Formats: sequence, C-alpha cells, structure tokens
Amino acid sequence: MKAPPSPAGFAKGADWTARTYIKVADGLTDMAGWLARAVVLILIPIGFLNVFLRYVGQYVEAQLVNNTWIEAQWYLYGLVFLLMFPYLLRYDGNVRVDFWYAERSDWVKAMIDLIGHLVGLVPFTLLAIWVSWKPVWDSWLHWEMSPDPGGLPRAPIKGMILVAFVLLGMQALASLIRLAAFFTGREEQLFMDREAPMRIE
Repeated sequence: MKAPPSPAGFAKGADWTARTYIKVADGLTDMAGWLARAVVLILIPIGFLNVFLRYVGQYVEAQLVNNTWIEAQWYLYGLVFLLMFPYLLRYDGNVRVDFWYAERSDWVKAMIDLIGHLVGLVPFTLLAIWVSWKPVWDSWLHWEMSPDPGGLPRAPIKGMILVAFVLLGMQALASLIRLAAFFTGREEQLFMDREAPMRIE
C-alpha cells in the first residue's frame, strides 16, 4: 500500500506550484508592460500627425484628419492604460494614500495591501470580468464596427478590456501569494524577493 504524502512533501509541492504560478503571472505582466511601451512609440507619431493635420486643415480650409486616425489614437491610448494595470500592480506603482502608508512598517504595509486586495481589488476584478465577457463575446460574434464613417472595428479593443482584467486578476493572485509568504515567513523558500517599488507621490 502506497504511503500518503508527508507534510514536508506537500509543502514542497505547494512551494513549487506557487513559484511556477508567480513566474507565469509575472512573465505575462512583464510582456504586457513591454507591449504597452511599444504601443506608446506608435501612439506618439499618430497623435502628433493628427494635431498637425488638424491645424493645417484649419488654414487650408480642408478636412485632413479622418475618423480612422482619430479612433486609432484613442484605441491606442486605451490599450496602453489597459496593459499597464497589471504592470503597475506588479511593481507597486499603484497610487496609495501616502501619509498612512509610506512610513509604516513592512508588516503594516503588507496588512494594508492584503486588506486592499481582498476587499477592493479582487472583488472589483472578478466583477469586471463577469460584466465584460458577454459584451466582448457579442462584439466579436458580430464583429462590431465603429458607427462613425471610416471608423475602426470595436471588437479588438473591447476584447482587450477582458484580457486586461484577466491579467490583473492573475497578478492580484500572485501578489496574494507573495503576501501569504511574507506573513508565514516563507519568502526565502519561495525565492520571492520583491523589487524596489516605484514611487508615485
């Protein structure tokens, strides 16, 4: 008869699972952050061109900017913000009320983060996924287009709303695992040294 797994073996398996999950979640988040930076490089010249052509059009009394380029600009803006949600969470770039967080001990900071995640972030993320999946599905099913002449398809940018919140949820779970490791004194076992947070005043 095969012996049941020992507590030590179970803990080792749990540690491996936690490390693997965090590695996957962090990798996807870093990829999203890299993609957001690449989108910015596309967004800047499009935004500049739209402004330039709009002012030139006023002087020559002609419509030089069309809805394709205008919608492309705000689609890209939205894409940058959506992709940066999980990235800011991973690198502690999210804005907090500084006077009751910055000078606290590591334990108090971790407790604030834990409560904030469980009470605010996780429920909000799950709710966002729940309310967005049906509109996103319908948009892709009917290949929703912009109602404006020359506009772009709406389905891809709507789909990114769902993708962004799924990535945010994955990163939130990775943060909860890190917090659990901190409170149980298992950070060294899980090799989860946190990067220095970005400061946002």
